[in-house]
Amino acid sequence: MNHINYMLDKNEIASLGASLREIAPKLLKPSSQEGTIRIWYQGGEPYFDLFLELNHDYEITWFQFTLRGKSLSWSINTPIFKTGITNELNIDDVSFYSASKTLENDSDSDREFIDLVKSILQTRKDEEIFVNALALF
Repeated sequence: MNHINYMLDKNEIASLGASLREIAPKLLKPSSQEGTIRIWYQGGEPYFDLFLELNHDYEITWFQFTLRGKSLSWSINTPIFKTGITNELNIDDVSFYSASKTLENDSDSDREFIDLVKSILQTRKDEEIFVNALALF
């Protein structure tokens, strides 16, 4: 497991949460499943993204959060959190192309990273989509 100490102070956590901006849906590839809504939030630093897929009832069916080379994923089909690493911090030709991100799951979930993601999402707890994401925890 790629375990990194994610001890961030409250100000940095608040800054990360505040930096998440919704990206225009037309920039996302449409889902192959009819009725699925895709939402993308991009943070204020490189490699900081939140992706969500919702069904026609606006229930979250898939969730992926990436920050600083780490990832947290969840799916309604396998409703457990999986942490992992991304290739975004690798220096090679492939990682310089957009949409070339790959994930490798950790053998054991990184509890500190899960808690950090929750803390970042809690900074936006008055927005419905973030409330729904927090309910997954």
